[in-house]
Amino acid sequence: MTAPDDTQLIQALERDLAPSGHVPDAAQWVRLKGGRTNHVWRITGPTGANPVVVKLYAETSGNPLFPNRPDDEARVLHALDGQGMAPRLLHRTATRLGPCVVYSHVSGARWRDDPAKVARLLRRLHGLAPPRGLRPAPDGSVALEAQIAAILARCPGDVQNMPGLPDTAVPPSGAACLLHGDPVPGNLIAQGAALHLIDWQCPAIGDPCEDIALFLSPAMQIAYRGAPLAQTEEQAFLSAYDSPRLLSRYAALAPWYHARSFAYCLWQAHQGDKTAMTRAQAEHAALKGRVNNL
Repeated sequence: MTAPDDTQLIQALERDLAPSGHVPDAAQWVRLKGGRTNHVWRITGPTGANPVVVKLYAETSGNPLFPNRPDDEARVLHALDGQGMAPRLLHRTATRLGPCVVYSHVSGARWRDDPAKVARLLRRLHGLAPPRGLRPAPDGSVALEAQIAAILARCPGDVQNMPGLPDTAVPPSGAACLLHGDPVPGNLIAQGAALHLIDWQCPAIGDPCEDIALFLSPAMQIAYRGAPLAQTEEQAFLSAYDSPRLLSRYAALAPWYHARSFAYCLWQAHQGDKTAMTRAQAEHAALKGRVNNL
């Protein structure tokens, strides 16, 4: 059954999407729970055709770490068509309710184990040529510090809780790799032996350490799996990524990435997320461990 508050949204979208041919009449709309920012449904037609996903974008998420960019999602899905690592874009349009994309539904379960498989997927992604027009990701410790400061500026009173960072800066890499921008467990779908990345609304171009840090983040793992990666799991990921030079760079930048995640959790707490401080504490501990080992 469709939730009552969805009825008007769905009726309007059905009218606007009907000409595309990708949303059949008398289809069943089931809201997907994974969408934290946008409205997302799985659409199943009456003829047994493969289901599709309809994503209606919020006007603005206001999120200081994960922007909401429908044009970027469409251009990346188009660029990745045939690669077997992302849904297939079917339609992109402006509806009376806002920007909307329709793409193939990737059935399967959220990723929970085998970090090596994630590492190999990200390594492959980072080797692909990015489409033009994507946002640049922060590159180097100075850029990350600026992003941390911008997040903390939205968390009045919590600046004093930020742990100290290393004195030696890590310079920009100058890399221009294709990044998912949010490769957390909830956006990784296991389908048999294959692994797919979904929810591409904040892709970027830049240093692959960005994606690596987001996946390894204790806060992100707690949010989606209930616990950080074990040391053996993190090591399995790093070994499978198999790029000693890049992983050495990630180790140098890790304190800044943990500090950014800590600041982001503080922002989430200011938004009313009652579980955010538990995640903040995990990032705080990871940051202190990194700094103490330098």
